[in-house]
Amino acid sequence: MDHLLTLKPVAYYKGPFGSKFGIPRQSGLAGDIQGRIEFTDGYGVEEALRGLEGFSHIWLIWGFSANKAAKGDWQPTVRPPRLGGNKALGVWATRSPYRPNPLGLSCVKLEGIEDNCLIVSGADLMDGTPVYDIKPYVVYADSRPHAVSGFASEAPEGRLQVVFTDEVPLSKEEKQQLERVLSLDPRPAYQDNPDKEYGMSFAGYNIRFFVRDGILTVIQAKPL
Repeated sequence: MDHLLTLKPVAYYKGPFGSKFGIPRQSGLAGDIQGRIEFTDGYGVEEALRGLEGFSHIWLIWGFSANKAAKGDWQPTVRPPRLGGNKALGVWATRSPYRPNPLGLSCVKLEGIEDNCLIVSGADLMDGTPVYDIKPYVVYADSRPHAVSGFASEAPEGRLQVVFTDEVPLSKEEKQQLERVLSLDPRPAYQDNPDKEYGMSFAGYNIRFFVRDGILTVIQAKPL
């Protein structure tokens, strides 16, 4: 017997990433880049937030709202970018966004509560992402220092040097945040064309860049 569950957003995430491309592939990799959790009508009331200020981190359960419609049935295997995109693993062994139920789970830092909105950092979410539930991170229950993480045993390190041309009108802070994100190499694992120009949306800008010999050069930041 099927047990159907109807979900509706309790909030939406507002942040600097305006498209899927370029978003860090795990929460926390975005460092101190901040965003806001803005509640929908009736869910951001003061009573519902009571006590949350005592927690430093929270879990977000959210939806992969920008996924294209699946073709046919769901696929039991996916090709994680972490493995270069050339090795298939079971979908349950990955955090791929393409799953039977397109739900994401992220742990983010709670920076503060303002006007019944949550200020968070480190989120791997696109601007406008629906949030279906929020739960506090509880250290004694959620932290597992000796856990084994399979093929993702170590955090990815920045492998690209990032440089900016003089024509890029970003603030020092915006450049630092963007550099942290781009150093992780947002390109698909199968793309390594030195002549290809890439684009991503960040902080209200259309960012254009190319990668050659391990150096990522940001050539343009045009307001959207």
